[in-house]
Amino acid sequence: MSKPHLRLADVHRHYGEGDRTVRVLEAANLTVESGEMVALVAPSGAGKSTLLHLCGLLESPQSGEIEIVGQPTSKLSDRGRTQLRRSTVGYVYQFHHLLPEFTALENVVMPQLIVGKSDKESAGRAMELLGLLGVGHRATHRPAELSGGEQQRIAIARAAANHPRVILADEPTGNLDPETSDVVFGALKDLIRNEGAAALIATHNYDLARRADRIVTIRGGLVVAHEL
Repeated sequence: MSKPHLRLADVHRHYGEGDRTVRVLEAANLTVESGEMVALVAPSGAGKSTLLHLCGLLESPQSGEIEIVGQPTSKLSDRGRTQLRRSTVGYVYQFHHLLPEFTALENVVMPQLIVGKSDKESAGRAMELLGLLGVGHRATHRPAELSGGEQQRIAIARAAANHPRVILADEPTGNLDPETSDVVFGALKDLIRNEGAAALIATHNYDLARRADRIVTIRGGLVVAHEL
C-alpha cells in the first residue's frame, strides 16, 4: 500500500513563552492522499498559514512528525528540508508573484532550470502545463498583458513545473472575481488529478471549498473535519 503524499502526526506548534504562549496546533493530525484536494477553511488567526508553512517545511513543529511522500522530516537538516521542499512541494499564493520582465513561458521554465533541467525539457513541460490550464496561447505574453485569471493559472503552472507531490495554495482565488475564481479553481483541481499530487488549499470561499474532496478546519489546535 502506497504511503500518503502528506501526513502530519501529533504536530504541536506554538509561539512565545510562558504566559504569552500562543498555542496554534496541539496534536494535529492530517493525511492527504495522491490526487486528493483538501480545502482548509478556518477563521483568520486560527492557524491556516502556520499549517501551510509546516506542510511546506518552511517552519518546524516543536514536536510531532511531518512526512512528505513517506519521508519523515523532523530530523532533516536545514539543507535537507530545503532540498526536499524544492523537489516535492509546489506553492500557489493569493497574488501570482510572476516575474514581470519574463513571459508566461519563461516564468514556468525558470524553476525547472534551477533544478538542472535542460532548456528543451523545461520548455516542453511548461507548454504542456500552460496547455492543460488553458493559457497555452498566452505563452509569449508578459504578466502585465494578461488578465488576473490568466496570471493565476500561470502561477499554478509554475508551482507544478517540477512535478511536486504536494501542492499548497493560500487563497489562490482571493484576488479574483467569482466567475474567474471558478475557472481557476477548476483548472487547479484538474491539474491535481492529472498530476496525482496531494493538495491542501486554504480558502474563505465556501462555494469553492465544497468542490474539494474534503473540508477541514482548525479547532482547539486540532485539524478536524468541517461541514459547510
